[in-house]
Amino acid sequence: MTQLTGLDRTDFALMALLQEDAWLSTKELAASVGLAPSSVHERLKRLRSIGVLHGAHAHIDSAKVGFEVEALLMIEMAKHDRDLVDEVLHKLSAIPEVRSVYVISGRFDLVVHVVAKNIRALKDLALDRLTRGMGISKIETSIIFESRRHWGLPIPSE
Repeated sequence: MTQLTGLDRTDFALMALLQEDAWLSTKELAASVGLAPSSVHERLKRLRSIGVLHGAHAHIDSAKVGFEVEALLMIEMAKHDRDLVDEVLHKLSAIPEVRSVYVISGRFDLVVHVVAKNIRALKDLALDRLTRGMGISKIETSIIFESRRHWGLPIPSE
């Protein structure tokens, strides 16, 4: 894998550390991997420039900030036109309640993970904001009762 990506053991160690705690300072990272902070800084800069690292994000508990409902919306498109699908992805991604959008194979065309303040807000989101002018022919909604998320990737040691 390292030959294909140009990444070495230290790069993978830095990625593993950042997946666990993206708030680690360069100094803390350097101490963990046995390099000078300036070397770690350069490695992080390179990982960002080649598109391996895309930023750090705070994980906010949606229920604790007023979004009591999470759901997966399985969406069937009226037409399978690439430009239309790209446009729908763009529009869906711009909706604040949309957490993620997936183009999938199988019975449905898209899966959209959303949050809503309550069931009524979910209904309004699905029936009003997601269907108007997007070429969506069917939405099947599944409420998420509980979830476990693993944000990191399996990082090889070499």
